Formats: sequence, structure tokens, C-alpha cells
Amino acid sequence: MKVKKFVAPSMPEAMKMIRAELGNDAVILNSKVVRKGGFLGLFTKKNIEVIAAVDPQPARQSADRKKEVSSFSTSFLAEKKREEDAELLQELKELKMMLKQLSTNVRAGFSHYPGPLNEVHHLLATQEVSAPLVQEIMADLLDRWYTNGGNATEKQVFAWAKEIIKEKLSPLPFGGISFQKKYINVVGPTGVGKTTTLAKIAAHCVLHHRKNIAFITTDTYRIAAIDQLKTYAKILNVPLEVCYNLQDFHEAKKKLSDRDIVLIDTAGRNFRHPQYVKDLQSIIDFDEEMETFLVFALTAKYDDMKAIYEQFSLIPIDRFIFTKLDETTRYGAMLNLMMEYKVGASYLTNGQNVPDDMMEASVEHIINMLFGVERV
Repeated sequence: MKVKKFVAPSMPEAMKMIRAELGNDAVILNSKVVRKGGFLGLFTKKNIEVIAAVDPQPARQSADRKKEVSSFSTSFLAEKKREEDAELLQELKELKMMLKQLSTNVRAGFSHYPGPLNEVHHLLATQEVSAPLVQEIMADLLDRWYTNGGNATEKQVFAWAKEIIKEKLSPLPFGGISFQKKYINVVGPTGVGKTTTLAKIAAHCVLHHRKNIAFITTDTYRIAAIDQLKTYAKILNVPLEVCYNLQDFHEAKKKLSDRDIVLIDTAGRNFRHPQYVKDLQSIIDFDEEMETFLVFALTAKYDDMKAIYEQFSLIPIDRFIFTKLDETTRYGAMLNLMMEYKVGASYLTNGQNVPDDMMEASVEHIINMLFGVERV
């Protein structure tokens, strides 16, 4: 008797192969489902494996014998069909369990990226970079990983990640005041350090650029704020004008017409009240001679930062200032804000010391802080 194994995508195709090689007198001895190919146990291809046999010199079978063989084959195929169905149900159950586990891992912050890409993903998540932005960065990283044949060191992968973020940030404006405009306006909610930051910028203008400066304050809600700015003005030996309305502001501009730079301090109010921004518009003339910086404290919640921007976007915002970097270890909010609103950064501050504890923002500083190379 000649016995041979056949593998085909389906039973009908297997039968064709059997008839072609063994003839119509061949008998099926066994059949089962087998799987080939795939990746990590997933996406395998189902095939049918059939064991068939034929007698090289078949004797003439009686009609009863043929009927017996036919009945046996039918029963055998029916049983195998039941086994295949049970196997398929089990595979579906296992697949559902795998998908459920994968979903749980994603929610828990685990990633399944190849090699050192996992480390980059973990770092970005720890730094609280937004999920959509993380996905963009990881997609670019995967492209580079597979283009490189899936062979790169952790150092190389981190270098790629930095390059990707640099490409995203590079179109945005960075750096301190341009000295192309006379009026420098600093706005933001209460408690972010606007007055102290303005004093640092003023000292920078006087000490490093020898500019003839002055202060204007519209923060008439807090006596302490006026006194604080008066102290800085006295130390720097520069004038200070207090403005309660738009007319006062125009008068102050006339008085300070001989100054190179005029720095404007605004009141810190509850950012959830749109009236605050409208009050600013009624006091300050936001014209083409003015640069306006919106100040964020990195200790704030990111959702609150977004709400702050939405309120202040009613006035032209040139760049962001990020304060209180020394009070947190999470810097992803800077990247999130700049990428979401396409606004660059001017200064980064990390303490209360004037004129120290401030640096001009740059793409390199942002990247180094995110990846832990630099802590200002």
C-alpha cells in the first residue's frame, strides 16, 4: 500500500491533490488542521494536512465494501469537522485574552516596541509628553528602526528621538527679546512669577546689552506687586509708570519715548475669567511695536495650561516663558504646548534670584531637559 501526506489550504484542494497523484481509489486515513508562518504566534495561516493511501494493485471491491468505505469516510470527516470547530473556538478565545491583556498593558503604560525603543517610550511617558505626540515620535522611530534593519544601539535610538523632536521644534521661534520692538509685555495668570521674570529680563537688558529701559505696570490690583516692581526699578535706577486705563498707558508711552526698551507688567488674575483679558485690552495698546510673552509655571496641570492659552489667545502671543523649572521633574508640558499651538519659547526660569536663574530658551535646552542631559 502506498501512503502519502498532503498539505493544502482547504480540504477540496487536498482532495484534488490526492486524486491527481493517487487516483480515485485512494482512501483518506487521517486529516487535521495545521498552522504555518505567522509572527510571535499571531497571524498564522491555517492548512489541512491529509494522510491518504492507495493499493497499487487494488482488487475489485464489492458494492457493499465501497459503501462501507464511503460511510466510514463520511463519519470520519464529520468528526474532524467537529474537532476543527472546537479548535477554532479555542483559538478565538485565546486571541480575545491576548487582546484584552494587550489593552490592559497599554492602559498601564507598558509598551511593546522592539529593542531600545521601549526605553524612549517610557521616558516620554514619564515626562508627560502627550499621547498623540508620543505616537508621532514613536512612529518616526519605528520607521528609522526598520530602515536600519532593526539593528541599533540604545544610544543611537535616543539620538534619533532627539533628532525627531528637533525637527518638530525647529520651525518655531526661540530666544529672548529681539530688541526689534520697544515694548515688552508679560502676561499670564496669578502666581506664575511674571513680575520676577520681568525684573530678570530688565536686568539682562541693562547689564548685558546696556539698554536704557523703563517699567510700566498695569497691576493695580495688588499693592505688593507695585512695591515689588518699584524696588527693582530703584535697584536698576530706571523709571516706573503705573497705568489704570488706556489713557494712562498712552501718557506713559509719551513720558518714556526716549527709552530703548519699556517692560510692561500686568495683573495676575483668575485665568478662567474672560473679563481679565478684556481688561488687558482696555488698558494696553497691543500694536506692532510690542512683543508679548505668555508665562506658564511648569508646576501647573497641563489641562489648566491649555485653558490659560485659550483665554490669552485673544491677544497676540509671540512666545512662551516657562517658570518654576526647579520645582518639577516633568518637562513634557513645554513640548506639548509648543507643538499644539505652534508657539516657541523665549525664556526658562528656575528660581527667584534676579538677574540669575534665567536662560534664553533654545531647542537644545528643551531636548536636553526632556532626556535628562540637562537640568537648569
